[in-house]
Amino acid sequence: MKQKYQGTTRVKRAHLQALRKEYEIAHMKEGESVNEYIARVLVITNKMKANGEELKDVAVVEKILRSMTPKFNYVVCSIEESNDTRILSIDELQSSLLVHEQRMSNTIHEERALKVTHGNQYAGQGRGRGNMECKDKQERVLQRKERRWKEFSVY
Repeated sequence: MKQKYQGTTRVKRAHLQALRKEYEIAHMKEGESVNEYIARVLVITNKMKANGEELKDVAVVEKILRSMTPKFNYVVCSIEESNDTRILSIDELQSSLLVHEQRMSNTIHEERALKVTHGNQYAGQGRGRGNMECKDKQERVLQRKERRWKEFSVY
């Protein structure tokens, strides 16, 4: 009985070590949403707690903040400046990050919409081949100039 218990304890410790490593190297991936990333971290932390790890919410909050993608750097600074991370709950952090993620998403959609509506505004004004629209405009301008020149040269 004693040997069986010790074996179970060793297995638990080994499993806990693997979970700690997974927790330590976890970072938000490019294209991953805030909800997906926080859910992934919480799955790891819940497994760690189930295996006997004493992990406080403040440690999880700080882990999430320091492992966000670079596009969240200003958001993380803002959250750290305006909140006491020692008393900030994971839910409050998630809500705050979601608001910022939504704002960033709206900004990106607005920029894309502007690009689509005004994207061809300067078409044909650069260098390059195969821009028939530009060549047609240049031909029309040259034809107008020739007509004006002929009108003035007649007199």
